[in-house]
Amino acid sequence: MIIARAIPFLLALPLFADTFLVKPYLQIGNSPTGTGLVLLWHTANEDAAWKVEIRKGSTWRAAGTPESTLVEAPAGKPIPAAAGKKAPPPPGPAIDPHRVYRAALSGLKSGEEFTYRVSQNGTVVFESTAHARKTGSHPYRFVTFGDTAQNTPSERAIVYQTSLAKPDFVFIPGDIVYTTGRISEYRNHYFPIFNSDEASATTGAPLIRSIPTIAAPGNHDTGRPNFQRYPDAMAYFLYWDQPLNGPLTALDTKNIPELNPNDDGRQQFLTGAADRFPRMANFSFDYGNSHWLVLDSNNYMDWNNPELRAWVKKDLESAQKATWRFVAFHHPGFNSAKEHFHDQWMRVLSDIFEEEKVDVVFSGHVHNYQRSYPLTFNGHTVEKTGDVAGDLKLKSPKGVIYVVSGAGGAELYNPEMQKTPEAWQPFTEKFISEVHSFTQVDIDGKKMKVKQISETGEEVDSWQIQK
Repeated sequence: MIIARAIPFLLALPLFADTFLVKPYLQIGNSPTGTGLVLLWHTANEDAAWKVEIRKGSTWRAAGTPESTLVEAPAGKPIPAAAGKKAPPPPGPAIDPHRVYRAALSGLKSGEEFTYRVSQNGTVVFESTAHARKTGSHPYRFVTFGDTAQNTPSERAIVYQTSLAKPDFVFIPGDIVYTTGRISEYRNHYFPIFNSDEASATTGAPLIRSIPTIAAPGNHDTGRPNFQRYPDAMAYFLYWDQPLNGPLTALDTKNIPELNPNDDGRQQFLTGAADRFPRMANFSFDYGNSHWLVLDSNNYMDWNNPELRAWVKKDLESAQKATWRFVAFHHPGFNSAKEHFHDQWMRVLSDIFEEEKVDVVFSGHVHNYQRSYPLTFNGHTVEKTGDVAGDLKLKSPKGVIYVVSGAGGAELYNPEMQKTPEAWQPFTEKFISEVHSFTQVDIDGKKMKVKQISETGEEVDSWQIQK
């Protein structure tokens, strides 16, 4: 059973509204296992004495010492329009130097509620409550939705409905912010809504200050950076703190020609990203009795690479004691929508998922909700179109369920297909494209219950697995 809890509204401390560029928010940090969290916040580039404390009951104790990285970006360079073509968007403005602080919240018991507060120069400037990560047999709830922060009314409504669901954590399978994963887009499209002081369908909610959020990179996050025009791109590596237990990947400075022709801008990015670039693009973590493998599915990655395939297999092999095994990435291998239909290259890992008994694969990219039958697939040749042909079997006892949860706020794809199941691929069991929605998953031991909930709180799909 999931125990309901209130997400606090930060109505106090109004005098300190300008203390932060971004108010504190929670992530899991470089801790694949355990109960700890990391608290992040952004400030101007000014010296101050910062302190974070945790209270359980009536006793306050110091958390980890806050440490900061400096983040900045030069102005983008204008790019002239090609002959006969529409003028490109204007370049991005310079981003003033600012500091991203991180403080470890450790010594917590599984699932316990605690209060934390942040002090600047001896004065408390922020306070909120949260729960420690859960381990072992504790029941838990998570919510997942992707393709979200486009500063739309539906994004606000989804964030608000997520806050009402009171999950233990939120997972975003890519395309966190639109359209190029920039610092400026996080400031305009993500933080004001996901960390709003007010909770409502029109504003968002104070979600991420109380509930840790985890994310995979999507194509709008890291897949097509143009550092000449937008040197503040790839903010995923600047503003997130997640495990660094994955392989060094093809996502490095040598393989992104736009990163950064300007030596100053290149170094500024690398300074802010620190050791998170490029390793944080692929990682794994445990929560409760589940193991999660998070992959970068952008097409600069080659998941037919023997070394990368071996890493995927080894990670999942090491998690066979976990009751539940989930994989998450942005581009779905199995998708019935017309949009992005040919982006099938992640199918090449299906055989490993089946061998290692993965239960569900979560993706986004396609801006609607889809659920497959349990299926098996064996195919490894990626065509130039992105298609992957192979042997497909449905309703197999060894099958994996593939969920597309990409209706998190961006414009919906193919709403006309919801009522035309004859247009769906044979592997698709459910297709909801007329409303924005999120996936809510409750796990209690060997039972998993799943609901798909619309931006107005209506249940549009439900299913479960009993092991």
